[in-house]
Amino acid sequence: MLEQLLIFTRGGLILWTCKELGNALKGSPIDTLIRSCLLEERSGTASYNYDAPSASYTLKWTFHNDLGLVFVAVYQRILHLLYVDELLAMVKHEFSQIYDPKRVEYFDFDETFRQLRKEAEARAEELRKVKPVGKGVNDGRKLVMKKGSGFGGGNKKNKSEANEGGNGDDGKGRKLENGHSNGNHNAVVVEGNRGMGLANGKEKASSNSEAFDVTKLQKLKSKGGKKTSDTSVVSKGSNVDPKKKVTKKNRVWDDSPKDAKLDFTDHVEENGNENIEVVAADQGESMMDKEEIVSSDSEDEEDEEVSKDSKPDAKKKGWFSSMFQSIAGKANLEKADLEPALKALKDRFMTKNVAEEIAEKLCESVAASLEGKKLSSFTRISSTVQAAMEEALVRILTPRRSIDILRDVHAAKEQRKPYVVVFVGVNGVGKSTNLAKVAYWLLQHKVSVMMAACDTFRSGAVEQLRTHARRLQIPIFEKGYEKDPAVVAKEAIQEATRNGSDVVLVDTAGRMQDNEPLMRALSKLIYLNNPDLVLFVGEALVGNDAVDQLSKFNQKLGDLSTSPNPRLIDGILLTKFDTIDDKVGAALSMVYISGSPVMFVGCGQSYTDLKKLNVKAIVKTLLK
Repeated sequence: MLEQLLIFTRGGLILWTCKELGNALKGSPIDTLIRSCLLEERSGTASYNYDAPSASYTLKWTFHNDLGLVFVAVYQRILHLLYVDELLAMVKHEFSQIYDPKRVEYFDFDETFRQLRKEAEARAEELRKVKPVGKGVNDGRKLVMKKGSGFGGGNKKNKSEANEGGNGDDGKGRKLENGHSNGNHNAVVVEGNRGMGLANGKEKASSNSEAFDVTKLQKLKSKGGKKTSDTSVVSKGSNVDPKKKVTKKNRVWDDSPKDAKLDFTDHVEENGNENIEVVAADQGESMMDKEEIVSSDSEDEEDEEVSKDSKPDAKKKGWFSSMFQSIAGKANLEKADLEPALKALKDRFMTKNVAEEIAEKLCESVAASLEGKKLSSFTRISSTVQAAMEEALVRILTPRRSIDILRDVHAAKEQRKPYVVVFVGVNGVGKSTNLAKVAYWLLQHKVSVMMAACDTFRSGAVEQLRTHARRLQIPIFEKGYEKDPAVVAKEAIQEATRNGSDVVLVDTAGRMQDNEPLMRALSKLIYLNNPDLVLFVGEALVGNDAVDQLSKFNQKLGDLSTSPNPRLIDGILLTKFDTIDDKVGAALSMVYISGSPVMFVGCGQSYTDLKKLNVKAIVKTLLK
């Protein structure tokens, strides 16, 4: 049963809702749809599932882009209503006929909706009745593979090696025609309760594709036999004494100096302290506090590139028709008109390292927002698509909430508790290095920092963090290796509370998103310590794997947590940004799939090489 149907403007004004239904929705599915799909450029998807505490809804929607209207239908997910799409299309068509921008109430639409709903339900019922009759004979067929029942023909060797079939009731089957003449091994197709052979060669080929090809196995066996026989002959013929092993010696030149041991580690003093240079005051101002200037070039080159990609369609229309269309304007944009420009944008995104799935969803969302919209005079389709895509990218990359860490740190300081940040991510992305960069940036703003060495798995991880702590002259809490990282983090937070540290930066071990034991340990650490910020550290070099990493990290943190409201990733730290040139697509992929903002960007090897994400620069690079 349909729970609710609403019509509202893109500005959020509700014009009409079905009073007949009158069902009180549990939770806030409409608000969640607007926040998670419509505002995040995910409107190209077919539907959206919303889980309430005691109900699960499916939401479907459609747009009237020319009038700026949104039509949303809500129903119970378990019902699988077949008429919702058709009902939305009919409601959209009928309501657009009576829509007036000056009106805010449409009580007269109730009777129209009642008739449309009856028509849609009647058509769905007819389709449901017709569907079982239209089932083909092929649906009842099953491919049965058995051993032990031979075919009625062929030699004994073929009988024993071929895949054999039979009826499930009487165990009898008839051989497929022309089966053994061409050397193919056949399967028996059982239809209903009778075993019948198929004489058609095409049908036989499709059934053989699922059967195991024994001839290939025989060829592999024969090849393997030859190889083993050859090797055995060689081993017999060559009598090599195992005691005499010839080892290659290094050539020693007369004038060359003696080999010296390459040791670049810092020497340790008698008291056990290493001679580590203190560089906290010498690095200068962090790039986080510097504003990045974006050059404002003309967008003519971008429009020319898109127009080049859509030239074949322009040639088909002709010079006069295209000129007339640009002057007079097109009545309504159709999907076929948008496809050339959107395809060019999708290809461009993929060359910029955007994941293919994300690029496709973005193009679908922009197409949904432009379809049916009237093109103004002296405006090309390519420039319209470009402007819509630019607006969508800015909306996606702009954080939905405040990411001012310094303000949150001072708020936690007033409550006399440390601000806890946990760094998570896969192996080798630079968590420890960028944790030190964040610590340096916080020190520049007179914030006391403590490091927590919770990577108790990787060899050298504690020593690496200890080196950063000594160079920056900040305390570090460590318990060595093979300890529970959740307990180490908890003790570090307690130590920071006693010492009055403002921020605790927790370093964790790198782990792949499919490693369930390590993901369970990470989920335990986050649940036990309840950090203020969970930062996912990902490298900018990643392409399609960004979608897999972010989605599975969030999924595992949610599934393996014992809390009813599990903590997920709050922000992203993008590393190795200085190595990618214009391949900036990983930032878009990560933000789109997780909904979390990019809070830091690592762009070098020194402590100052940490900056904010410049949204305008990223959008300009993606569309360039």
